[in-house]
Amino acid sequence: MEGILYIRLRHRVQVREESMVKLSQLAQIIASEAIVEDIKEIPIHQVTPSDKNIVVVDVMKVISEVCKVYPDLDIQTIGPTQSIIEVIYEKKKVSLPLFIGVWLLLFIGAALAIMNFHEDVSMREVHQRLYHFVTGGVDPHPLLFQVPYSFGLGLGMILFFNHVFRKRLNEEPSPLEVEMFNYQQDLDQYVIMHENKESQKKLDDH
Repeated sequence: MEGILYIRLRHRVQVREESMVKLSQLAQIIASEAIVEDIKEIPIHQVTPSDKNIVVVDVMKVISEVCKVYPDLDIQTIGPTQSIIEVIYEKKKVSLPLFIGVWLLLFIGAALAIMNFHEDVSMREVHQRLYHFVTGGVDPHPLLFQVPYSFGLGLGMILFFNHVFRKRLNEEPSPLEVEMFNYQQDLDQYVIMHENKESQKKLDDH
């Protein structure tokens, strides 16, 4: 008996294209000091162009590869039963004119969305009424409220997204980051379920 191996698969790992994914990249492992370094180097999956950008590795495949090297090892699995390998390909550089064009398009689109929203809720009339309530006068362009409101709108968006360019204001995630996290979790779950269906279909065909 060579001992006990504890394996905990990582939920998602990122690797380069055409790389060999080893057990140490794919999982956390605990084993005897005499064999733990060798176990970490056990190859689990060779990334190929046919894998595209997502590969789902099941814990049974991991156990099978370990047993080829250490057939008498007592393997105990903890945590998730699948791990997602995300293949990172070399990104093509975006041209500066294209970047500026996309940035301007998004900026103008966001500005139009804000202006249309304010027009729908009659924000100018609200400011005019507030100006009348506070000062007793009538002003078709109550800058006393419109200017602070404009600055406050920008400040509120900064606080909402919790970022000033790339600088984070505090450690709390923004609502957008939380929604992106939930979306990623749902996407990973779909990928895992879809992979399981494809694997079962292949077994049924055989």
